[in-house]
Amino acid sequence: MAVDRRGREMRRHISQIEARRELERAQEKRRRKDSTTAGIAAAAVLAIAFALQVFWFSSNPTAAQMDVLDEAPGVVETAPAEPTANSSNIPDPSSAAGKVFTGTLATSVGDIGVQLDGSKAPQAVAVFTSLAQEGFFEGKTCHRLTTAETMGVLQCGSLNGDGAGDPNYQWGPVENTPEDGVYPAGTIAVARGAATDSNGTQFFIVYRDSRIPQNTGGYTIMGSVTSGLDLVRQVAEAGVQGGGEDGAPATPVTIDSLTLQ
Repeated sequence: MAVDRRGREMRRHISQIEARRELERAQEKRRRKDSTTAGIAAAAVLAIAFALQVFWFSSNPTAAQMDVLDEAPGVVETAPAEPTANSSNIPDPSSAAGKVFTGTLATSVGDIGVQLDGSKAPQAVAVFTSLAQEGFFEGKTCHRLTTAETMGVLQCGSLNGDGAGDPNYQWGPVENTPEDGVYPAGTIAVARGAATDSNGTQFFIVYRDSRIPQNTGGYTIMGSVTSGLDLVRQVAEAGVQGGGEDGAPATPVTIDSLTLQ
């Protein structure tokens, strides 16, 4: 009888051990499943956030678009990213530091006088004086007009006229940005992508006082219009192709040249 009792106790003890192991296996399986589900959800949120940023920041965003982006899930306001080292084909800022360049942006709608200030934005001015000397802007277009209530800009200098940047020609950092987000009429600033070191060849002319959200680092103010701002305003008055507040200008604008000295 004692032997039978010890046998029953041993079998019961083994059964309890097996039950605990089964429970532990079930819990571990559930944890892995929950972790995988959470990981997929997080990845989806990040992918959506990144897509939104690339879409809206590939060039100068409208105020309405910024409002949508601010409310998008997973998009949070962060400090400006640390700029990466510029590639070897980006001119050194020392070539423009402390210098002021004046010249003319000759376009199909007339000549616009410009001034670029290397004492405030040496890297940007070094880039754009170099591009001007190379004749880069000849034949380029002003592909985008924004006529929103809080922002009025004409954007130019896209590599192929479609608003896309040149992935092989990106630089930083952002310089001389207004803390209050106000860009006065006549401002010439650098358009960029989502990161603060994704400036390229595009720029925009502010034709009336504008406020642009600065939650991604702002845009480099590199100079100002000294004459001919009325020409840009005339383009703005003609509106956007097909209506709306953001798109190709109804009056096509082509750049003949940018000369600086």
